[in-house]
Amino acid sequence: MSVHPTRSHPMPKGHNVLNEPLETCSLNPLTGWLRDGCCNTGRGDLGLHLVCAEVTAEFLAFSKARGNDLSTPVPAHGFPGLVPGDRWCLCVTRWKEALEGRGRPRPCSRRPTSRPSSSSTWTT
Repeated sequence: MSVHPTRSHPMPKGHNVLNEPLETCSLNPLTGWLRDGCCNTGRGDLGLHLVCAEVTAEFLAFSKARGNDLSTPVPAHGFPGLVPGDRWCLCVTRWKEALEGRGRPRPCSRRPTSRPSSSSTWTT
């Protein structure tokens, strides 16, 4: 299901890895470090949540085994928990780790994957 931006969630002004306007990753569940639906980054985002991916059951188990349980809801933080098929902004390092292991998320279009700023470091 594709979710489109609304007045309360306008299109982002950042750029993707193709140097085009950044597209929305997901509004349901609401993703992004800034919880704006986009894989933008900001102050304090040490993990660089820049990669939009469709999570799989294997990826959710992989992430949980590494201490980041993305499948269990946390209502106090407005987090519904993810299910296979949800799109989510992943940390660059977790995405790379998953690609090298058995927890591969499904790749999404590069259009909602943010280009790192010149002040952030992103090497693969």
